Amino acid sequence: MSQEKSKEEMVKEAVEEAKKEAEAAQNAEDGATEETIEIVDENETEPETEETAEDEAEDAKAEDAEAEEAPEPEKKGFFGKKKNKKDKKDEKIEELTDRLTRQMAEFDNFRKRTEKEKSQMYEIGAKSVVEKILPVVDNFERGLAAVPEEQREDSFVQGMEKIYKQIMTTFEEIGVKPIEAVGNAFDPNFHNAVMHVEDENFGENIVAEEFQKGYMYRDSVVRHSMVKVAN
Repeated sequence: MSQEKSKEEMVKEAVEEAKKEAEAAQNAEDGATEETIEIVDENETEPETEETAEDEAEDAKAEDAEAEEAPEPEKKGFFGKKKNKKDKKDEKIEELTDRLTRQMAEFDNFRKRTEKEKSQMYEIGAKSVVEKILPVVDNFERGLAAVPEEQREDSFVQGMEKIYKQIMTTFEEIGVKPIEAVGNAFDPNFHNAVMHVEDENFGENIVAEEFQKGYMYRDSVVRHSMVKVAN
């Protein structure tokens, strides 16, 4: 029984000792806190006076004015580096784009010029062919005009008339047409005057007779009409 009491006493003593150590630690912590507060209080500045506030306001105004007068800072690229010129890749792209644009413009001009020259060459060639065929047409017209009326029903004459009509139809399809002359005003762009005559039946400067028929291919003259002009 005495042994159990001794154990209880030992436990109580241990508890009491732990309490004392805890109180001592708490007192030490509180003391450190109070010391820190005192140090902070000692280091605090005096309250701002009215004169100090005015000075700071003037300093702030001066800083704002300097900021307005200061030049705009240079633009910077990534990582704070100054971006004074374009990237080499962008410059190369612009150079290639400009070169491609000029080449496309040159090609377009070449294409238009080639098409125009091709059209002119075709027109010159067609006019040359038509000009060589015209004497054949003239001979058909002279021959048919010389046929007597009683021989018009002859099969040979009718065959010649069909060939002549076929030639004229083909001319019309490709854009060849005769120039109107008799009864129209003389026009040196279409007519070639080889004779003048005074005739009261015609007005002034009117084509009275056509000696050789003129032809046009589209909008250009292949052969001028050879005419006699009245008055």
